[in-house]
Amino acid sequence: MFEWMVWTLPTALVFAGLALLLAGMALWGHLSPPVARRGFLRIETDRGDRLYIGLISAAFVLVGWMAVTDLSMWLALGCAALVVVVIGIWG
Repeated sequence: MFEWMVWTLPTALVFAGLALLLAGMALWGHLSPPVARRGFLRIETDRGDRLYIGLISAAFVLVGWMAVTDLSMWLALGCAALVVVVIGIWG
């Protein structure tokens, strides 16, 4: 059924991680409804909004990193994770 897709281990891990993240956020939202607040983003967001904005920002960081430099991708991944955490906490 999925023979046309190229599922490498890193690709499968990313999608499995995103699925677990979304399931965890859904469970957290069910147990404790999110409350909208304003952070440094200057818009009213709840934790789901901040997660989405953080993941999109992390993707831009990774793409920009690949476009500008050829340094370690592990460092880029660390920077992208830091962006997600900062937006999630203070966004």
